[in-house]
Formats: sequence, C-alpha cells, structure tokens
Amino acid sequence: MQIRVGYELIYECPRPTPMLLTLNIHFSRASDVVVADHIITNPPRPISAYRDGFGNWCSRIVAPPGQIRISTDALVKDSGLPDEVHPYLAQHAVEDLPADTLVYLLGSRYCETDRLSETAWSLFGQTPPGWPRVQAICDFVHGHITFGYEHARATKTALEAFQERTGVCRDFTHLGIAFCRAMNIPARYCTGYLGDIGIPITGPMDFSAWFEAYLGGHWYTFDPRNNVPRIGRVLIAQGRDAADVPISHTFGPNELKSFKVWADEVVGQPRG
Repeated sequence: MQIRVGYELIYECPRPTPMLLTLNIHFSRASDVVVADHIITNPPRPISAYRDGFGNWCSRIVAPPGQIRISTDALVKDSGLPDEVHPYLAQHAVEDLPADTLVYLLGSRYCETDRLSETAWSLFGQTPPGWPRVQAICDFVHGHITFGYEHARATKTALEAFQERTGVCRDFTHLGIAFCRAMNIPARYCTGYLGDIGIPITGPMDFSAWFEAYLGGHWYTFDPRNNVPRIGRVLIAQGRDAADVPISHTFGPNELKSFKVWADEVVGQPRG
C-alpha cells in the first residue's frame, strides 16, 4: 500500500527567527519513500540539513518577519501490516544490554523515572518480565489516562500525567516510557505520522507519539494511547522524550497560526 503524508505549518514571527525543524521521514524508512518529503517554505528560505545525536534528519532555517508557510506532501510505501506482536519475547538483564540502549534506561526531561520507580514496582513488579510486562504497562496507562486535546500542556511530565490522569498521546507515551525504564526496560520516544487506516475516523489529524521498547535483541513498537496494533505508522524521529524531537524549535517569539497534518491511504493500492 501507499500512504500520502504531509503537513502545513504557518508561523508568524515579529523579527527574523532561527528555527530547527524535525519534520523529515526517518532514515530507516528511506527505501520506502516514493515521493520525497522535501521541506518547502513560502516565502522561500535557505534550508540546511543535519543529523542530530539520535540520527534524526533535521533542518535549519531563519524565518523572516511576518508569516512563513512550511509544508511538504510526500508518498510512502508501507507493508499494510499492523504493528508486530511477540508476547514471548524476553527482557534483558541490565548487564547484558547493548551500550547504545543504556541511555534509554535513564530519566529525562519528561520521564522522571526516579519519582515513579516505587509506583512502577508496586504496579508491575509481579508481572511476567519481557513483553507481558510492557503490555501490562500499556494496559494500565491506557486505562489510567483520559485522552483530550483540551488537556494538552507543553510542560506536562509523566509524573504529572499520572497524577492528573488526563493528557494527549505524548503524555500516554511519556508515562509508558517512564514505567518501562523504572522496570529496567529500555524505552525510547517516537514521533511520526499515524492516520486512521483500518479504523473508524477518530478526529482531526495530528503528529502522533508512541514508544519502542528493547526486548529480545530488537526494538518493538508500543502505543499506550491506542493500545491496539495499528497500520501505517511512518516514523519521523526518535529520542529520550518529546524534548529531543519537537517538530520545531524556535529561537525567538512566534505564533503558530495554522497546523495541518495528513496521513491517508492511497485508494486502489494493494496492501501487503
């Protein structure tokens, strides 16, 4: 199958404003890109690209005074298969974990493992280690937090989401990550496109957040917000939490005037 993905972001800046953008499809999906997701700005601005410390493709621009439109419209091949489920995968002992996974055991800006460790062990200490433990965490988070865009707050942490019991997909993800790390399971934050393919339309489209846990020698997708295998995830970036992978980081005052995202199945393309 093929998925049309893209966005249109309109910012207004009172003066020239440097911006860092994390908006390109992740390099791991490079071979699936049919029509490239080149960033287009209106008015046109020079764009320079770089790879951040997590391997994500990022871009730098200087927005002019006034409004700037940042957009793309791309086409991606996809297997059409839902997220993998492997309920018998084992959890690694910490001393056996690869060195590059260890950073995903540590606390981070939005995932306070130290403050949630006691709660995590009381909730999940008796669950079978490995995949069943991560799924138990997702089941708990899915049932514990009520979703609603009115509950969104850029500064909300995993602990605050746990206490307030409300949030958006990033809050579900941060709490799932924090609990996994507290249980000695490496977990990393993911952001990308996730449309309503294979399910009833659920509301306005946005960039989505989920996490990956390291089990059985590989990283696997978990999504405590939806908590069912989904079709058509298109990864943009990975990091410790949302602080590592914001869609934009602006160095000066600005206002986001308009925000549109799409991820639609191309009708007539076979799945699988």
